[in-house]
Amino acid sequence: MRRLAAVSGATAGSARLWMGQTHVAPATRSSDHHHGASETAIYVVSGTPSFVFLEGDREVRLDTKPGDYVFVPPYVPHREENPDPSQDAVVVIARSTQEAIVVNLPDLRPR
Repeated sequence: MRRLAAVSGATAGSARLWMGQTHVAPATRSSDHHHGASETAIYVVSGTPSFVFLEGDREVRLDTKPGDYVFVPPYVPHREENPDPSQDAVVVIARSTQEAIVVNLPDLRPR
C-alpha cells in the first residue's frame, strides 16, 4: 500500500488530523491489524476494496465501490483487501493521529 500525505503536521501544520490518499495494488490484502487509539475514516475514490471485520465469531466483509465511506473505530481488528486482479484501489483516509499506528495481529479474533 502506498500512502501519500495531503494534510498533516508536516504538510499543513495540523496537530491531530492526518489525511491523505492510499493506493492498494491489485490482488493485495493487508495483514489483520488495528490502529490503536486512532479513529479512521475512509472514502473510496476508485476500485472496489473490501474491508473485513468480525461480528461475533463471523467475519463480515464490506465490499465497497467509488463514493462509499467506511469508519474504523479505535482498536477494532480488521483487514483491507483489493480483490481486483488488475486495478488499483484508491481511497482517501482521514485519521485522528499523525502517526500511522498499525498493530499487526495473528488473526481477527482476540486471544
